Amino acid sequence: MKYLWIVATVASLVGANACHAQDGVDKARTAAFDGQMFGSPLSQKTYACFVRRYDANHLARHPKQKVSAMKLLVTAEDVPEDKTVNYSFRLGFKYRHRAGNFDSSGYCNHIVAENTGGEIRLGCSIDCEGGGIEVAMKDDRRRVGQFSKAGIELAACGNTMKAQNVALEDLLPGFIAADRGGVVRIAELQSQGYLYLRP
Repeated sequence: MKYLWIVATVASLVGANACHAQDGVDKARTAAFDGQMFGSPLSQKTYACFVRRYDANHLARHPKQKVSAMKLLVTAEDVPEDKTVNYSFRLGFKYRHRAGNFDSSGYCNHIVAENTGGEIRLGCSIDCEGGGIEVAMKDDRRRVGQFSKAGIELAACGNTMKAQNVALEDLLPGFIAADRGGVVRIAELQSQGYLYLRP
């Protein structure tokens, strides 16, 4: 699976949100949403994966919360013969007091959420009429700017950018390009006394 630079996402249950679906959605805005969601231009099959694990402190502060972890995989698949892109999702989760892994899946379309000023989202329906979710991108440009002001360097691998046809202007403001590659930049920083921490 490809690792993408995505700062944050918010997934919320579909409720009474007023919205209209794909047909009336501006193509430039959906392309911008896809760029933010997937971190690069779409290829034949493109993925975005989000994981949220709630730590013991969070769960202690929210005793009624039932879910302890969630994973969301969003897929965009270009279908040239149909001249369309098909979007789908798979949502996995663990309950706090129940053993086992649970998941659900379905298909998505771009929607315009009218109660949020016309924000573009993915509206996803769970198979067999099981409800759905909306996936919205959180605009974290300010947070990236705060990282830069705090002296944190946000470097994107120049080799990956070239392979994915991504320009520096396509990334959030504050990023720089590690032109000789991410591995070389990590080695340079380690030679200066920095430590490499793996999540």
